Amino acid sequence: MLDQPQFGRRLKRLRTARGLSQADVVGDGMSTGHLSRLESGDRRPTERVVAYLAQRLGVDVPVLTGPSDGRSLTEVLAAAASAPSGTDGTPALGRAVEEDPGEDPAARWQALWLLSSAAGRDGDHELERTRLLELMALSEQLEAPDLRTRSLARYARCTRALGDLRAAEPAAREALSVARTAGLCVPDTLAALLELISVETELGRWEEASRHVEELERDLLPRAPAAQAAEALRTAAVVSSRRGDDAAALARLDTALGLLKGREDLSLWARLRTAAAAAALRMSPPRVAVAETRLAEAASVLGLIGTPAQLQELRALQAHLAFAQGRLEQARALSRAVLSEDDLCLPHGDRVRLSVLDGRLAILAGRVEEGVTALRRLAAQATEAGNLDLAAYVWQALATTLAAGVDSPPPAPCPTRRGRTDGPRVAGPA
Repeated sequence: MLDQPQFGRRLKRLRTARGLSQADVVGDGMSTGHLSRLESGDRRPTERVVAYLAQRLGVDVPVLTGPSDGRSLTEVLAAAASAPSGTDGTPALGRAVEEDPGEDPAARWQALWLLSSAAGRDGDHELERTRLLELMALSEQLEAPDLRTRSLARYARCTRALGDLRAAEPAAREALSVARTAGLCVPDTLAALLELISVETELGRWEEASRHVEELERDLLPRAPAAQAAEALRTAAVVSSRRGDDAAALARLDTALGLLKGREDLSLWARLRTAAAAAALRMSPPRVAVAETRLAEAASVLGLIGTPAQLQELRALQAHLAFAQGRLEQARALSRAVLSEDDLCLPHGDRVRLSVLDGRLAILAGRVEEGVTALRRLAAQATEAGNLDLAAYVWQALATTLAAGVDSPPPAPCPTRRGRTDGPRVAGPA
């Protein structure tokens, strides 16, 4: 067990990073005075107290009591940043952050940036959000507009992955405003604009998203690095697809794929191919051959280097592809396998779309009431969250499935921002 005062510093860091007061942590099992003495280092914890605090904080006991190697945060950060490929330095870095007295905010910012990136890659967006909240606060403390913009843009992407568009939209708008006001470089401005376009698309604001795509392609894309330009074209392709312009969507995706001549960035190379497959499956009718080719290409790389989150995304898209090809049993097996995983890392939108597929398969298997109820619930949740793009997807999927010949009452109309009952054409995952 850590000696005091190291234990107290780590305990306080864990509590404050989660936005918890002392009263929130102690519950009925401890007084706030006792916790205060533990955090200040005036009192040594017992094993029972440690177990209780770990449970209240939602961490394993070793997170509170793991050994400290005595190095400063700056030293551990240097070791993590220079670690050989394949070496995971995040556990040591996480412990160093919890024990850090906060004397060097710039080093702490960099450490939290690395930790939030690792959490995002692993699909742990709740932990990523916790790290990013402190990152944004540190950016204000440092009065660094570039760090502020990057923190806000990353936060917008993280909360969007969690389905929290109400938090994502103001973060994306502020990131872009800070970047423009400070005259930041093209990559920073473009990253913020891409997040805003993605949020606007999910909110069903296709006109606004289209105007920002025009700005992107006119002012920023010609000066962007190749990898970021490819990501920008992927985002622009999603907007084209939502507006029903499949030809423009495919053209943008083909251009994006052509920007990466080799496989220098294997992760991006594979991500662009899964994005192309997802877009092809969502077209009406689905471009099945295109999707099959792109998924096979992505699988050749992700099978070797894919993270659990990337592999789940790949299997989810394979389920959608099987459905589009009429292989319903395989689609059902793939979707159920992913949805039943204990550590489901899919972003919120992808998770909902896979659940929609599961509901459609239930309807087609004759379990009409079960499937219709599930899809209506998903549509209502998406509408309540303000994600009109996702809500439209669910309603249209339900209508399309019922129109396939199932005898069932028609679904309720799909609400949109303008009060219309139509929505973008939907045939597969986003």
